[in-house]
Amino acid sequence: MSGPALHLAVELDGEGAHPAAWRRAAHSPDQFFTPRRVARVAATAENAGFTLITLDDGVLPPGAAPDPVGRIGAVERAAFVAASTSTIGVAPVVPVTYAEPFHVSSQLASLDHISVGRAGWVVTEEDCPEAARAWGRPEVADAAARARESRDGVEVVRALWDSWEDDAVIRSVATSRYLDRDRLHYIDFTGETYAVKGPAIVPRPPQGQLVVLGRPDRVPAAQLDVALVEGRDLTAVATAAAAAGTPRVFAEVEVALDTPGATAAERVADLERYAPWTDRGRLRHIGSVNQLLALLEKLKDSVDGVRLHPLVLDEDLPVLSGLVLPALVERRLVARPLPGRSLRSTLGLQRPANRFAAAAAAVQEEVR
Repeated sequence: MSGPALHLAVELDGEGAHPAAWRRAAHSPDQFFTPRRVARVAATAENAGFTLITLDDGVLPPGAAPDPVGRIGAVERAAFVAASTSTIGVAPVVPVTYAEPFHVSSQLASLDHISVGRAGWVVTEEDCPEAARAWGRPEVADAAARARESRDGVEVVRALWDSWEDDAVIRSVATSRYLDRDRLHYIDFTGETYAVKGPAIVPRPPQGQLVVLGRPDRVPAAQLDVALVEGRDLTAVATAAAAAGTPRVFAEVEVALDTPGATAAERVADLERYAPWTDRGRLRHIGSVNQLLALLEKLKDSVDGVRLHPLVLDEDLPVLSGLVLPALVERRLVARPLPGRSLRSTLGLQRPANRFAAAAAAVQEEVR
């Protein structure tokens, strides 16, 4: 574990974890797709002391009629949020089942520059046939093939982040040189379905490598910084965490909290009239703040952090921000991110050395 503090992340896509959450939103429907609303919600999470926000995404619109259908792209939302925050980490969901890893690498590196080292990446899969048609690509139909695409995609993106050494940009006015060409490298990747030569078109990210989060059953643990583990009870979560094999482990927890206007159970029942809350195999808390605090204290024994999925953002996030986070800070169960720190340093992760610079240094050492 990373230390005494539990890191808290929160998923801020849409109106909440329930597909009908928009029916209990505190704003008019015309504000649903506005970036300003995303920034306001992110500011609430940052002021509360969350370590990280994540933003779900996919090529297909979420939901189905009569619920709102659509969203702004996660990378675009993350860039907007990164420019309007200062301490909280920002991690968009970007599947690489069909997306070009070269472009994903550029987008995420740019996000890390915008956020000055606070960016992460949640790796997921596109598993619907419609996604392949939307991309104009052959369908990646089986789980093993999708895992292969995720594995290769992460390998390419990580290699491209290293294709510029840290001091590749020299900006020499005297010699009219912007780059040191010797510090740019081809990655020469060849996988089962594509090849990438490189180098990247964006300088190395401030963190060297962004924090990569994902499920260890879909992305090799060696490629992840943070494993996102699931389980319907504490024992299942603890077992998955112990088997993750990654530097950090976050548990996935869905939450519905008692509010001044209604109990958590009443709120869930109200939304269940319109659509079911899909069981994703995650730990789910429906109840009071004190019960959630007790749950988080128990989880601290087996994981480094928790990613919360609030039932309805406009109802649960104020309770999390006003009651849960302050109580956790008071009990010293969480620590607020500090200004000027990267997401990697907040999570206790070292900034990795550039693979090409390290290889060149090793060769020079052998010559000596």
